[in-house]
Amino acid sequence: MNRNPASRALPVGLVVLLLASAIATGTPALALSEFQGAPPPIGSERNAAPAEETEEAAPEERTPFEIPMPDPLVDRTAVQLKDDEIPAPEVLEPVEVLTDVSKIPEPVARMRELIVEAAASGDIERLRPLLGKGPTQTQVTGTAGEEDPIAALKSLSGDQDGIEVLAILLDLMSTGFVLADKGTPEEAYVWPYFAEKPLSSLTEPEKVDLFRLVTAGDFAGMEEFGSYNFYRVGITPDGRWKFFVAGD
Repeated sequence: MNRNPASRALPVGLVVLLLASAIATGTPALALSEFQGAPPPIGSERNAAPAEETEEAAPEERTPFEIPMPDPLVDRTAVQLKDDEIPAPEVLEPVEVLTDVSKIPEPVARMRELIVEAAASGDIERLRPLLGKGPTQTQVTGTAGEEDPIAALKSLSGDQDGIEVLAILLDLMSTGFVLADKGTPEEAYVWPYFAEKPLSSLTEPEKVDLFRLVTAGDFAGMEEFGSYNFYRVGITPDGRWKFFVAGD
């Protein structure tokens, strides 16, 4: 037995009554299926499902979403500097490389000659009288205060007798040199000239000079460091051996 309410037929009396009403009023007759699909009587809305569950709600009208623009990278409202207020880039003065020892002060030339003779002898002790004592003692890498400079030089050498250090000294004193800190208390003639010249400014022949002292790997390290950092010798205008150091 079919118990589906939607499949039940309308009562015969009701059908006859509706047809008669349609004929009297001139309203077109409706098909039986249309009666079966007719909307529920007034007052039955309270039994119907909520509208939001049976029909899709109309989209709510919304204002367009505005994405905030980022702040400008350049503040064009800032006060522009005048041409005469813009700091000029620092210009490095060219370094004068000296090669003629006969044109430097005689005390400087004499000290250089003594260093060369002592280094060429192979006896590091011959450097001792040239290094001085007390406040005027030569600044040597690895020494402080009253430490023995010769012992320090031997400790820096690849051999126990300091022969390597003597060879380095000879190589240094055979290069060009410069007058550094001219007109100041720190004024000194410095070997090699690479110590006072930017590496980026070296010419190809000057790089050959440098590679007589250091390896290509050493040079790459110097470029990363930012300057020449191998050994250097300084002699004051009055002929005092001021320093023999490595580093910056």
